[in-house]
Amino acid sequence: MDRGIVYLVGAGPGDPKLITLRGLEALKRSDVVVYDRLAGPQLLHFAKPDAECIYVGKLSDRHTMKQEDINQLLVDLALQGKNVIRLKGGDPTVFGRVGEEADLLQKNGIIYEIIPGITSAIAVPAYAGIPVTHRDMASSFSVITGHESPDKLDLSIQWDKVTNATGTLVFLMGVAKIGYISEQLIAHGRSPETPVALVQWGTRAEQRTVVGTLSTIEAEVKAANLKPPAVIIVGDVVNQRETLSWIEKKPLFGQRILITRARSQASELVAKIDDLGGEAYEFPVIETKLPSSSEALQAIEQAMAQAEAYDWVMLTSVNGVEYFYRWLDHFGVDIRRFHRAKFAAVGPKTAEALATRGVRAELIPESFRAESMLESLNSVVSTGQFALLPRGDLAREILPRELRELGVQTVEIDVYETVLSAPRDVWLPELLEKGKIHVITFTSSSTVNNLLEALRRLGVQNPVEALQNIDIACIGPVTAKTAEDHGLKVTVVPEKYTLDGLVEAIVEIRRVTKGE
Repeated sequence: MDRGIVYLVGAGPGDPKLITLRGLEALKRSDVVVYDRLAGPQLLHFAKPDAECIYVGKLSDRHTMKQEDINQLLVDLALQGKNVIRLKGGDPTVFGRVGEEADLLQKNGIIYEIIPGITSAIAVPAYAGIPVTHRDMASSFSVITGHESPDKLDLSIQWDKVTNATGTLVFLMGVAKIGYISEQLIAHGRSPETPVALVQWGTRAEQRTVVGTLSTIEAEVKAANLKPPAVIIVGDVVNQRETLSWIEKKPLFGQRILITRARSQASELVAKIDDLGGEAYEFPVIETKLPSSSEALQAIEQAMAQAEAYDWVMLTSVNGVEYFYRWLDHFGVDIRRFHRAKFAAVGPKTAEALATRGVRAELIPESFRAESMLESLNSVVSTGQFALLPRGDLAREILPRELRELGVQTVEIDVYETVLSAPRDVWLPELLEKGKIHVITFTSSSTVNNLLEALRRLGVQNPVEALQNIDIACIGPVTAKTAEDHGLKVTVVPEKYTLDGLVEAIVEIRRVTKGE
């Protein structure tokens, strides 16, 4: 059996978008993901669907697996012919013990790559508005472990040399020792008034910063009840935070927002949330696929064969457009055969999807739902006309029913099916339990139904109860009614049923919550 390759990859400080492109490529091609606590949990969604995920992380009060056992695990998996990624928080060469892992791989003849990551030593201060160097304040910086007990710290750190060796000192994993660290720095020549900052969970929604001086920081940390993990920054550069703090000023900073729509559609919503400083947590609970039943295929083929007969083609979603064109291609139907038909689109995004294919929607209702489409159609359709509705299998029946009452002969075809997606996510139940999901977005009734089922599959016995203290944001009243019928309390329904409207409404409710 051929031996596999082991990728020793730095995942960055927590924000999943801070992993390198090369690291992400390794993740996507690996058969096994060996990961720890500090690697952003959202990164697991990029693994292959059949990849095995093994958690070996360390918690503050226990170790789930000894380092020696992790080293051997990597060797054993590679000897089985599997490509393995060892996903570490930050950079693997900065207190990541990558040398021990690589050494054993080398001794066993295993091919490996060390793929650097963005270390928390520079990324976390940057997210707090603190550059580790500054032309007028610090031309150098040191990165020091603060994780050891005081007696071990004295053995590993030469305080007389370290204290003034560089303008900025960055201690990793030293929250519990902040008092001792401060005492030693003062005793060896740093002014008690030297600025100090501790940044907890930097780059994530939980990011919190405490600022003081060497003489006051221990008391400040205790008062704030700051816990690991956190990065300690010592030096005048800390004062830059007053003017350079950037992400904390964004309207959705500190908000972890659960995205439930299909991954193929989520990118726009994720980007909007990220731009506003929020943390978009993707948990896609729906997938769309081509219908496979012979009845559905026959119905689509028959509908396409009548292309010249339609007076209207009515599309109610971007998915409807995408799959309509996929079936055109499948059956070899030229769009020009629909020359007689006028196209109607529910919502600007649906119209935009048509426009990118060279088709202009002649009717776009002001409100982006079926009822508004009917109001707009009422004055332009006439008895005896022929309409095609390419839709999903879960589409509401109001539009075809009302069209028939208007005397319009209507052909419905299910051009795609919506199915449950239950992502593997060992973290989401814990995040819900600890109140670390602040907003949940629903963009369709199926996302509501499927999220509740997906949570049950993850072991959440009462999903509705688990979501009671979270802001529920629904893109429109139909989706909101579905949520309410399940017993959820809907707090956000935008005036305009669009992604922009949804995000704007979330920003507003969070602003009100903060009392701004």
